[in-house]
Amino acid sequence: MGFADLKRSCLKIVVDDRIPFISGVLESFADVIYLPGGAISPGLIRDADALIVRTRTRCDEKLLANSKVRFIATATIGFDHLDVQYLQKVGIAWSNAPGCNASSVAQYIVSALATAEVDFLGKTLGVIGVGNVGSKVAAMGKTLGMRVILNDPPRAERENNANFTGLAELLRDSDFVTLHTPLTDDGKYPTRCLCNAKFLAQMKNSAQLFNTSRGEVVDSGTLIAALKTKTIAGAVLDVWEDEPGINRELLNSVRLGTPHIAGYSGDGKANGSAMVIQALAKFFGIDQLSNWTFGNLPKPKNPTIVINSELPEAQQLRQALLHSYNICEDDLKLRHDPAGFEAQRGNYPVRREYGAFTVQGGSEQVRKTLRQLGFTC
Repeated sequence: MGFADLKRSCLKIVVDDRIPFISGVLESFADVIYLPGGAISPGLIRDADALIVRTRTRCDEKLLANSKVRFIATATIGFDHLDVQYLQKVGIAWSNAPGCNASSVAQYIVSALATAEVDFLGKTLGVIGVGNVGSKVAAMGKTLGMRVILNDPPRAERENNANFTGLAELLRDSDFVTLHTPLTDDGKYPTRCLCNAKFLAQMKNSAQLFNTSRGEVVDSGTLIAALKTKTIAGAVLDVWEDEPGINRELLNSVRLGTPHIAGYSGDGKANGSAMVIQALAKFFGIDQLSNWTFGNLPKPKNPTIVINSELPEAQQLRQALLHSYNICEDDLKLRHDPAGFEAQRGNYPVRREYGAFTVQGGSEQVRKTLRQLGFTC
């Protein structure tokens, strides 16, 4: 009897219904149940063999006790919604999708830079947390001609690497500080409320804070106070404490606020879905899906960017960067309907990364920079 014949009748998989591109992929190999992430409950997964989830499903003893679940895959970089200690204790295997949306988050950060009132060219970008995402953000910053400094104490300790900067020095020197750490409570370098009153007081008054990691890495109350007193010049937040019930005063205080969609490019979503399908296939021995990837993503509405070569080069760059993704559109949607946070995430339109766009015109230097970022020139 072949795998498909054997497993179709006995393998059950529960999938978050907001994970794109998966519908129809697993049905030949298992019974598949699609549910909203927040609706995945003990009774509904008791006889499931595997879960494919996002951050909205807390996978812990409360959910998993007395279930048949043997494997959990999260289509996200972060995995603080998985109680890893419990999973290890009871022998449930798990996987995440490291780096799947690194380019998407970097595109988000670059759009936030491009919409800043100050010229970001030549400024200093401080990157805190230099994993897959932070490394990609740092590389894009360098491509754009920024001075980039890095802070990652665990990596610096492991690698004995002099290229990393101490936190106080980074905060003192950076014009833009961007957070890309996991959310941790334990160990030598916990990150919960890493951005607190002391952290913000060490930043330049002219500096801006970006957070696309986890909302709890920033103490919301102290950030509101720092923005009110102009301790720092501004903030861009994609992640929030107590999502989706976000702090409205904080939303009103930041320069830009978005509903946890920095990593939500179509390209990033396709990567994440492919990684969880492949991980599940490896665990259950489904050879037919071991190299599964999604097919062709939809093209952007306007894939060709025509740049006016007579504009200053900084404006030429901004024109191309904001054509590919203008963060202000997502900011306006959230401000108009903060209660729609979760719906805006769940129904987020396909956003394409730089490789989906072709540039015409522009100076040779601008074209070189855009090619390095991934545009077709």
